[in-house]
Amino acid sequence: MFRVLSTLDRAFVGLDTALRTLAGSRPYGSGRPSPADAGGISTSDSPGLSPEDARQAAALMRVNHAGEVSAQALYQGQAAAAENAELYNLLQSAAREEADHLRWTEERIHALGGRPSLLNPVWFSGAFLLGYVAGRMGGPVSLGFLSETERQVEAHLASHLKKLPEGDAASRRVLQQMIADESEHGLNARRHGGQELPALVRGAMQSSGRLLTTTAYYI
Repeated sequence: MFRVLSTLDRAFVGLDTALRTLAGSRPYGSGRPSPADAGGISTSDSPGLSPEDARQAAALMRVNHAGEVSAQALYQGQAAAAENAELYNLLQSAAREEADHLRWTEERIHALGGRPSLLNPVWFSGAFLLGYVAGRMGGPVSLGFLSETERQVEAHLASHLKKLPEGDAASRRVLQQMIADESEHGLNARRHGGQELPALVRGAMQSSGRLLTTTAYYI
């Protein structure tokens, strides 16, 4: 049984998520423990890393955190325009797992002595608008947008695995779990009827993604 939310209900959910994402209190996740804690390594520690390696790892995790800020916005934008309760609940379910990613990456940033991107409000606002536009185009397009987003994020995370300093096993475990989750989210979107997006749209999404990853690494 899917609960049908009114437009006002959805607006309040989206506002709550925005405030929690940008204020640092974080949206409600699924409650999973951070993969960084496996093997006796605490999320508050980064043993064995030189100052240079810690700075590089923190910058990479800042990029990933900014991506998760955008993910929250994308899902809420799509959910606000969702044409039925089933699609709305599918998006919110995925958003809860993405909220875990938001928490995990933020914990790693602080453990490595870094800080989140100063442009997170910009990333959130732009992603929410994109998500809402995709949602207004109907379920198959919205789910296709979700699937393509997850495919690109999965590729981006895989590239970061290669760039992480060898000594940062904690961040590596976080990224590996995130990749598994993104893959499952994309598969679910296709299972529910997500259609492949035109090449021009996919290219535009890649360009916007590059802007975020390049900028968030430094700012």
